[in-house]
Amino acid sequence: MERTEQELVRINKLDEIRKVCNPYPDKFATTHTLKEAAILDDGTKNVSVAGRVVFARKMGKLSFVKIRDIEKAFQLELKIDLLGEEKYEFFKKMVDGGDFIGATGEIFTTQTGEKTLRVEDFKFLGKALRPLPEKFHGLTDTEMKYRQRYVDLIMNEDSRNLFLGRSKFYYFLRNFMNDNGFLEVETPIVQTAVSGASAKPFFTHHNALDIDCNLRIAPECYLKECNAAGFERVYEVAKCFRNEGMDPQHLQEFTQIEWYASFWNFEDNIEFFKKFMRETAMYLKGTTKIVVGDKEIDLSKEWDRVNYVEALTNALGFDFLVYDSPEELRSKIIESGKFNASELAECNSVAQLIDFCYKRLVRANIFEPTIMWNYPAVLKPLARRNDDNDKVVDVFQVIIAGTEICNAYSELVNPAIQRANFEEQLKQKAQGDDETMDLDEDYLLAMEQGMPPISGLGVGIDRLMMLLYNAQSVRDVVLFPMMKDKK
Repeated sequence: MERTEQELVRINKLDEIRKVCNPYPDKFATTHTLKEAAILDDGTKNVSVAGRVVFARKMGKLSFVKIRDIEKAFQLELKIDLLGEEKYEFFKKMVDGGDFIGATGEIFTTQTGEKTLRVEDFKFLGKALRPLPEKFHGLTDTEMKYRQRYVDLIMNEDSRNLFLGRSKFYYFLRNFMNDNGFLEVETPIVQTAVSGASAKPFFTHHNALDIDCNLRIAPECYLKECNAAGFERVYEVAKCFRNEGMDPQHLQEFTQIEWYASFWNFEDNIEFFKKFMRETAMYLKGTTKIVVGDKEIDLSKEWDRVNYVEALTNALGFDFLVYDSPEELRSKIIESGKFNASELAECNSVAQLIDFCYKRLVRANIFEPTIMWNYPAVLKPLARRNDDNDKVVDVFQVIIAGTEICNAYSELVNPAIQRANFEEQLKQKAQGDDETMDLDEDYLLAMEQGMPPISGLGVGIDRLMMLLYNAQSVRDVVLFPMMKDKK
């Protein structure tokens, strides 16, 4: 690997540092985090802090340094009078931006009002062989942000705030769910049936058992088996995998929370999700008002409700529910003039055709928080059929700024109807729809054991973070997103 001139200088400094101390010591005992040190009273002595040097103004006998951790930058003052000439010269010559140091001293406030540590001693804690970038913006750095997230977090305050927020969200989430009577469980990632959602899976092979498996696309079926077992309210923070296309809102590996409550229906979940969203925003942002693009949304206001079937029927100009044949429905859509044959070419089933039209004619036009409900049954094989119309299911999604934020049902608990739905999924698979579910006999066995009324909800955490932090791409909210190898 060819080194830059600056890297070669730092490597040479490393050899010089070894003559004085170990450039990579095993520890440093801190008394305070940088955030804690910044609020200490002036005159507090024997304060020890540590961090990465992100700025240094080195002068003859007095220098100022900013060190940083993930939450805070903090200033150090280094004087030759306190440190002695030898140690002060070591600092001036050997410590570069990006290096780690630990320092001990007394807190005071500068004339400009900045809390500072007057350093009485310091320890070198780690050499950065690569310099920090001088600038960190523009298109040339977008890929660097994703490939070298550690550099992004060092240099970019917005990224630090976002990922600190994401970490805080998990703390909030578990407290919120636990306080509302839910128990956290874990279900398998490696599974033997594709079920829980309509999506294309990743496949793998289990060598010890010599069976083909798939990575889970959703934890749904296992969580409802927990309901059948007597867990009245359960949830899981689940890594899921869908082998589909990448775009600003989708990655093949993503994180979601799903929760399931016995004896609820989807109306109960609507109210619970509103509460969840408002309290999440208050905890992370201090307000229920969020900015999406250049517009403000207030989550505390009443949310609109839109009937899916009515909205899409009006948009298409005909009753799409009467069509069971994908060929007939495709012809009718083309006849309506809304889309041409080439636009519908990859839609192989009735479900895919309906979903394609809905996303472009209805969902794309919604900005304010909206409860979309009354879905076609063909789209949701795990959802409960409506008592008055078996062509629709008791489902809702929340749409904000044209994006699906959650997906929730009154769950189907009738094993006979569920088996028929799975069999219909197999027919759609034969028609060329590669996002359908398998016939999951283990799940049907659990259903036959008996299930209570259930309502469940899933919300993608990546997409939720995009919404709350006004991010333009899902890669902005995932610490280490998958990237294509460089050629």
